[in-house]
Amino acid sequence: MAQLTEHDVVNMRFNEPKRAEDGFDKDQVDFFLDEVAETIAALTKEKAELQAQLQTAQARVTELENQLGLAQPQADQVAPTVATSTVQFAPVEHAAGDTASNATSMLALAQRLHDEHVANGKAEEERIITEANAERTRIITEAEDIHNRTLTKLEEERSLLERKISELREFERDYRTRLRSYLESLLQNVESQNNQ
Repeated sequence: MAQLTEHDVVNMRFNEPKRAEDGFDKDQVDFFLDEVAETIAALTKEKAELQAQLQTAQARVTELENQLGLAQPQADQVAPTVATSTVQFAPVEHAAGDTASNATSMLALAQRLHDEHVANGKAEEERIITEANAERTRIITEAEDIHNRTLTKLEEERSLLERKISELREFERDYRTRLRSYLESLLQNVESQNNQ
């Protein structure tokens, strides 16, 4: 199921109820709430994954800084003497340049990973939307087909019932006519016997 966007939520319109006291279609509202819950769950999971990646990247940066000696000196470390200060600071300056370069590389890598994740997310979103649209089209087509078949079947049954009703009415007319004729003939027989 595709993730909802802010636009989807703001512009969601439920089918209007036939009567005001009925409220909106419960199934339609439940389905929409399920979509909202799934979208929130997916975004929460993605956020947790990105936070974990960020913590890993930060830990790696800290590790590289420690290896290159750029970490803040502890209070118990001894300050360099004047005689050794020139020797110690020359490599540190070089290391600082390397660290800056490494930090820039790490930031570029983090940005590239972020861009890849965003691009992958968008591609996945488009794929899911395409699949959802195809599934929606299939379901609508199937429903229309079932609707048309049902209507055709009902029309056939109605036609059959109308034909049977017509036959029964015809039988009723014929039966009444015969019954009337029979009763009239009986009446004539009775009258003729009375006249004799």
